[in-house]
Amino acid sequence: MTQAPSPDSAIPAGPFLGRVLVLAGSDSGGGAGVQADIKTVTALGGYAATAITAITVQNTLGVTGVYPIPLDVIEAQARAVLDDIGADAFKTGMLGDVGVVETVARVLASAPHVPAVVDPVMIAKGGAPLLADRAIDAVKALMIPRATLLTPNAPEASALTGLPVETIDDQRRAGEALLELGAHAVLMKGGHVAGERVVDLLITRQGETSFEGERIDTRHTHGTGCTLASAIATGLSQGLPLTQAVARAWNYVHEAMLRAPGLGQGHGPLDHAWPVRK
Repeated sequence: MTQAPSPDSAIPAGPFLGRVLVLAGSDSGGGAGVQADIKTVTALGGYAATAITAITVQNTLGVTGVYPIPLDVIEAQARAVLDDIGADAFKTGMLGDVGVVETVARVLASAPHVPAVVDPVMIAKGGAPLLADRAIDAVKALMIPRATLLTPNAPEASALTGLPVETIDDQRRAGEALLELGAHAVLMKGGHVAGERVVDLLITRQGETSFEGERIDTRHTHGTGCTLASAIATGLSQGLPLTQAVARAWNYVHEAMLRAPGLGQGHGPLDHAWPVRK
């Protein structure tokens, strides 16, 4: 097992622009979803394009409405981007139901050479469900085998594997189970695992790398999962090796949490633009 760089490491620029096609839901509050993804990709020197899968009505206090986008429109958005601009990486977020999972999987299958970071979004920060129970099997069958990197938190990993995820050893067992389901690599996020320190485990068939830091006592955690996944996708789009892409993304999110602007009354957003302003 290797140890990742410390959270205060510098955020190096990628070697070139990097085109990231994000297939995810819209967050009207701007802290998560495609809004967070676009901010993240841009701050890290990439180019973001989107295929929006759903429109959510939400703010820092929670989600009060979800409006799906027609499946043919989701696919048409993605095809328009791929046919003209192209993509160096995919990032998927909120998919919602079986039909969207099948549609997004078809888009990813049409470009098998493009790395895909799959964030299996299931529950919003405020507790609202964002993936139908019947869609979990579709994610397991269609999305996980296409994932260059799968980025589940503990509850998501537990739902996908049926295993408890309450300790670091549980994170490891669940990550290995997800590799068996076909993921090329898994970043087991430890934010929901109790302890004074947060430990994320990057698990591949070649070994394991840990990313560890002090738990930040803050309510400003809205969109951390979306932000981390899109930051990793940006690194991959710029040609960074997986471990380096994860390390840069991990450090970026850590600092974005520390610099959170204090907006909203609930789970507040991060400061996605801090590398631009520092």
